[in-house]
Amino acid sequence: MGKHRTSPGNTYPLGARVEEGGVNFSLFSKHAERVELLLFDEPDGEPTEVISLDPKVNKTYHYWHVFVHGIGSGQIYAYRVYGPYQPEKGHRFDGSKVLLDPYAKAVVGTEIFDRELAKRYGVDNCRQSLKAVVVDTRNYDWEGTTHPRIPFSKTVIYEMHVAGFTKRENSGVSKEKRGTYAGLMEKIPYLKDLGITAVELLPIHQFDVKDVVNPQLENYWGYSTISFFAPHRQYSYDKSIMGPINEFRDLVKAFHKAGIEVILDVVFNHTSEGDERGPTVSFKGIDNSIYYLLDEKNPAKYKNYSGCGNTFRANHPVARNLIIDSLRYWVSEMHVDGFRFDLASILGRDLLGEPKLITSVLAQIEADPVLAGTKLIAEAWDAAGLYQVGEFINHSDWFAEWNGPFRDDVRRFVRGDNGTVRNLAARILSSSDIYTRPDREPNRSIHFITCHDGFTLADLVSYSRKHNEANGENNRDGCNENYSSNYGVEGPTTDSHINTLRLRQMKNFWTILLLAQGTPMINMGDEMGRTQWGNNNAYCQNNEISWVNWDDLKRNQGLFRFARGLIHFIQSQDLFQQEKLLKTEENSEEPYLIWHGVKLYQPDWSDYSHSIAFTLHHPKKGEFLHVIFNAYWESLQFQLPTPPHGKKLYRLVDTSAPSPHDFYEVDKAIPVDSDYYLVHDRTCVVLIAK
Repeated sequence: MGKHRTSPGNTYPLGARVEEGGVNFSLFSKHAERVELLLFDEPDGEPTEVISLDPKVNKTYHYWHVFVHGIGSGQIYAYRVYGPYQPEKGHRFDGSKVLLDPYAKAVVGTEIFDRELAKRYGVDNCRQSLKAVVVDTRNYDWEGTTHPRIPFSKTVIYEMHVAGFTKRENSGVSKEKRGTYAGLMEKIPYLKDLGITAVELLPIHQFDVKDVVNPQLENYWGYSTISFFAPHRQYSYDKSIMGPINEFRDLVKAFHKAGIEVILDVVFNHTSEGDERGPTVSFKGIDNSIYYLLDEKNPAKYKNYSGCGNTFRANHPVARNLIIDSLRYWVSEMHVDGFRFDLASILGRDLLGEPKLITSVLAQIEADPVLAGTKLIAEAWDAAGLYQVGEFINHSDWFAEWNGPFRDDVRRFVRGDNGTVRNLAARILSSSDIYTRPDREPNRSIHFITCHDGFTLADLVSYSRKHNEANGENNRDGCNENYSSNYGVEGPTTDSHINTLRLRQMKNFWTILLLAQGTPMINMGDEMGRTQWGNNNAYCQNNEISWVNWDDLKRNQGLFRFARGLIHFIQSQDLFQQEKLLKTEENSEEPYLIWHGVKLYQPDWSDYSHSIAFTLHHPKKGEFLHVIFNAYWESLQFQLPTPPHGKKLYRLVDTSAPSPHDFYEVDKAIPVDSDYYLVHDRTCVVLIAK
């Protein structure tokens, strides 16, 4: 007889739920023949109790369930699931493996987890396995904080890595809190001062740090999820069993008190269990053919649309429900404000892997009442060649998209490539050539120049090719085409002319990013010139290659001042908070944009053009700006418009000027006493009427 009395329990909810007198457990497995619930006192110990579930008593349809009396929050548990090991039929049951509950709210055993042992069929891994913790989330004090609900039109997103932001000694965070949720809390005033309204956190779902090509390195980015409900334990300063949950909620609460939203980068397209050579940790051993897309001709093989070994079968009803339940949990219990869906196009593939966006889990996510009002952002492509930029927004009322063409076209224009002006103009007007739905909200286009994946902004202007040798993959990994330039020397240089030009180009990128109609996203540290020394795929670099170097803030104070000032400027102007596309003809009522070239009303759309100018006017608010982008390698003289109502033009931005003359606040702007403005080579200029 077991230590605890049991009752049959209920099928719902899945996972472990604390109820009066005990805990209800429920697990889905269609093809399992036998299931055991294991209870533990310690993460690295043997089970103190093994509860065998009787299929006649503890199984309803394909749900295995039991109620265990006398236990509660903090109880460590796991499963053994028995069934056929028939890879040729898609079944990979292995009763020797201790399995993690797919609905685990907290995970322990991360320090002693043995990924290699989990790969070996028939070898018991109990002491070296990941285990779940029973969690009761009902008693946390949110102190009355609520979701800020900032509209996209007023949003400035900062993509960041929880640990990498404070990991260095010079972060100013106490040693024990560096690289943790608690450490990040100490940097909220910095983000608030910069003008950030939302942080987009690289994956914080529990992931496997050992899921890397080179075993000497770690999975740093976190795109190796193993639990869709549990916050990553290694990011917690509080090492108690419940530490990560409470510390993460403290972080969200602190962000909300500062008026900053929290967006999670979520990875529902694959898991860290990999392909047929990968470990058995959870889904693979619970019901492999339910949770993964398998090759129809050879079910022992996995379809790999993710580029990471397997593809989560997101549109199987059970997997679909798990994704919805996860999102609901993070919104209702953890109070996050939105999600960026990694390789979201995979979630639009049906049970055979064919694209069916309209009937997929993505449509269900958009329609879910619990998720109403959250920010939903799609990375609208996958690793198998499916590229759907435009389709999410054009077929959705709520999804936003990472605008990959914005990144590429702006990079090519600033670098000085031919044939880029017409595309740049489209990107400035929220990519109306891609997002063709006439009533769509323009700020659903998420604009970025850099992100975690690729060069940092400083590296974009310092390297002509990637330098990923430290990853141990012979520089084969990472994107080959970055549309970057080193301007004469590869990497760091003492040449003052090159360094001046690089700084100017970074300021040009900032200017275009922030003045284009859409929602800007900033890559962590770009405001202070962070470098990864040319590594454009630092997913496995949990070291100083990836961590923010806070000495950069002192070295590049002028760049920080420029970025901060420009962010606060656009936040002060209604022109940059419009929820409708700007008109492209002069209008007495609505905001509009008029294109120009070196002469007014005469833009040069030719392939050999390297400059464009435009006037922005908001008649009702009295806002009037004239913007000039000159990517040509020589100075050009631009004719200036006459502002309305007897106003005159003043200079806000000239990226060719040294700091602090490159940016002026509106009340300190410099008057322009001419009908022309000489714009230096590779320079952006912004003029305001007052």
